[in-house]
Amino acid sequence: MGNADGQTLARPDAAGALPGAGPRGRITAKAAVFLTVAFLAAGALGAAQAGTPIPTEVVQLTQFGPALGVAVVAVLWRGEIRSLLSGVLRGGARFGARGALLLATAPLIVALCAAVYGLVTGDVRFTGPSGLDNPLALIVVAQFIGACGEELGWRCLLQPLLRTRCGPLASSVTVGLLWGVWHVQVFAQDPAYAGAFLLATVSLSVVLGSALERMRGSRLLFAGGFHMLINLGLLLFMDEESGAVLPMVLFALAGLTAAVVWTLGTKRAAGPAR
Repeated sequence: MGNADGQTLARPDAAGALPGAGPRGRITAKAAVFLTVAFLAAGALGAAQAGTPIPTEVVQLTQFGPALGVAVVAVLWRGEIRSLLSGVLRGGARFGARGALLLATAPLIVALCAAVYGLVTGDVRFTGPSGLDNPLALIVVAQFIGACGEELGWRCLLQPLLRTRCGPLASSVTVGLLWGVWHVQVFAQDPAYAGAFLLATVSLSVVLGSALERMRGSRLLFAGGFHMLINLGLLLFMDEESGAVLPMVLFALAGLTAAVVWTLGTKRAAGPAR
């Protein structure tokens, strides 16, 4: 992937993969270490949160599991990981329009699933700031920090890591599946709910992968911003956290629609350059 220093983007090979990140065995080891730490740390942090005064409405400590996974991988493979994490925070104004479009996609996804939910059920759901247990401003800030804790691992490490061995769509789908399975608590719900949740995470991962593919800088801020806007939108306009199947199915279908649009748009934009 490109970096924040304005260098020329590396050309993908015949399979669409980008060079870098070392031999295949090392990539497998890095991914395995990251995923192991991300899963175990999330479980430990989730258990620890019960003993803290931090409400889950504000932030879920499990979100920092992937960030801890990145930290461990960075310690074990310091030199190699530096190139993968380049452009995580540094500016990339050339792709500001792409970043703005990514951020705009989040409320459109929420609006689509909320509108269809209203048409199907006749119930327009909205939880105003007064209906929340905590100040909205606190929730927004904390949700953004938590979202960045997740995205530092999924989109800023694992996605570029897999991208060195496969194309953007395959890497995005793989990350989306792993991201969904990482939410292990979802599998205690109805199978239809769990399946829709996995479709949603894969779809959102494809949107993020398409948007970040040629973005040279600020990937973490844009990915975290998109993730936060999705979470806030669902908190205010949907009730998928209740375990109800319909809201999750509609959310997954709205995400899938966005993923298709982004994938087709990205292919169309890349076509003339080939």
